[in-house]
Amino acid sequence: MTSGEAAQAIRGKLIVSCQATEGEIFHDPQLIARFAAAAVAGGAAAIRANGPADVRAIRGITSVPIIGIHKVRHHDGIVLITPTFESAKALVEAGANMVALDCTSRGRESGALDRISEIRRRLNVPVLADVAEIAEATAAVQAGADFVLSTLRGYTDETNHVRDFDPNFIRDLVRASSVPVIAEGRIASPEQARQAVAAGALAIVVGTAITRPSDITRGFAAAIESEYLRRNKVSEAIGIDLGGTQTKYGIVRSDGAVLFKSAVETAAKSGAQSLLDSLKRVTQIATRRAQDGGYEPVAIGVATAGWVDARSGCVVYATDNLPGWTGTRIGEELSAFSGLPVAVENDANALAVGEKHFGAARPFTDFVALTLGTGLGGGCYVGGTLNRGPHYIANQIGHVPFESNGLPCSCGMRGCLETYVNAAALIRYASGSFRSAAQVIAAANAGEKQAVEAIRILGRHLARGSATLIALLDPQALILGGGLTENNSLLFSVLHEELSQLLRPWEARRLKILPSELGYYGGVVGAAALAFENAFESTHSGQRYDESVVQVL
Repeated sequence: MTSGEAAQAIRGKLIVSCQATEGEIFHDPQLIARFAAAAVAGGAAAIRANGPADVRAIRGITSVPIIGIHKVRHHDGIVLITPTFESAKALVEAGANMVALDCTSRGRESGALDRISEIRRRLNVPVLADVAEIAEATAAVQAGADFVLSTLRGYTDETNHVRDFDPNFIRDLVRASSVPVIAEGRIASPEQARQAVAAGALAIVVGTAITRPSDITRGFAAAIESEYLRRNKVSEAIGIDLGGTQTKYGIVRSDGAVLFKSAVETAAKSGAQSLLDSLKRVTQIATRRAQDGGYEPVAIGVATAGWVDARSGCVVYATDNLPGWTGTRIGEELSAFSGLPVAVENDANALAVGEKHFGAARPFTDFVALTLGTGLGGGCYVGGTLNRGPHYIANQIGHVPFESNGLPCSCGMRGCLETYVNAAALIRYASGSFRSAAQVIAAANAGEKQAVEAIRILGRHLARGSATLIALLDPQALILGGGLTENNSLLFSVLHEELSQLLRPWEARRLKILPSELGYYGGVVGAAALAFENAFESTHSGQRYDESVVQVL
């Protein structure tokens, strides 16, 4: 098979890696061949297999191309992929159409680059280079590799910090490589496979997510167990909601009950260090109150204005509502201060998580949670998962362009939706005759026309701003929380009226417009829900990444 024929056979297709290591239940060539047959029946265009025995058994039941590899434990105890010409020759004689080998820095130390040309010349088959970094791919291509695979990304000393599939690396690899790129490694879902194709990969290799029943079962078992423990094992967490006006905090039980709650003024304009010091003081107060009550918090959750890299707890971006907050490493600072695991999230995302676990969103897989107060925030669940975006700056609902060259916004732009539906806007619509949004709402409930009209104006703007989001996502529910929704049934009525006129087909959507069930301290409950997720899931994370390189490639 030539490299052109191989590329044609796998272009835009799935390759399934069918492997089992010694000691695993399916470590038997005939059983592996059955896995391969099932994969081909399901649409796999090629198979990746380890060792001549498995390759020979698979070749006996299918004619699709086989990528042969031979994992050999090196003298230092680490596995190398196809480390000799003889191992490649045995694979081809067993029926492999292509041969892959380790072309990382370790592989090159064992002569991988010279071996590429020797295999191509003497065995007349395409050679695939398994790499972890761009420079390794470039060197392998220069040595004659026909394809480059991202197989070893995350499994070398230089890249062992990589824990998840990264489509951006595939995109960079495609740009740097003059030969086709095949994406492989940590691809655990159809959506990630789709992202790899969108990044430019010729084909996709998936292994563990398809052919390792023990790993697949372990994932389900851990998810079920962690959720059961979260719902049934009584524990406590500290939840902190850092807003532009107030910092609310409390102690929340794992069933969602708030055991203690309080608030302090947010020194929003005082700078990052002052805000961090305030968070530490709040943490100290909450910890002391927990201890006085006989509780031992398992974690801390922080909901903050701004957008957050949830992996590191670092603020990716914050507007001028919190000057200097961008780049602040909240998780790292609070964890070092408290000695507890700390989960950090955007405040609107945290509200969505709280609603999903403890509030109005429990029955739904797809919903949008909006929080209206000093600003406008939003969190979206899509298919049962919180949508954060690849750069952790999704859900900037408050900063959707609303009015061309409109009012200035705290983000530095003009005409953002937030400036038309926040607390300041409500006071403005009431002709400035009220000192607070709460006064406007109370006056509207008492029948004052000016206040009623102010809420109607805000509701119409919110409906128009939300309509695009609803048309795009088709959520089951729109859930509203925050200060502007408290005791404000008129706002919900206006939203329903306006949205029914803005969206088609309205009746078919069956959209529910609901108030938050979490109340004024919803952000605190949401932050605690994140803390529980972090605490329970971290107890299982070791299983996921302690597998040897042999098992996951």
